[in-house]
Amino acid sequence: MFFLLIVLAGSVFTYIYYLKEKKEHLDTIRRGFCPKCHQKSIELTDQRSGGCSGPKIITFECRECSYTNSFSIDSSGGCGNGKCG
Repeated sequence: MFFLLIVLAGSVFTYIYYLKEKKEHLDTIRRGFCPKCHQKSIELTDQRSGGCSGPKIITFECRECSYTNSFSIDSSGGCGNGKCG
């Protein structure tokens, strides 16, 4: 039982660290820099949405070092009244 508790706690802390790192990468990208090579060569390469009220998936890629990462961005409030169109 104690072993399972340690594994669960480790998994939670690892996931929290992962989310913190993803947030830092997105903040760096929003400033216009690549998180890996720190050059101003990051581009938005793909943008997808599951509808007007779902999250938006955006993908960035660096022209210099080939860094690629996708982020899920909440796009709520875009349709009003919960209806598309």
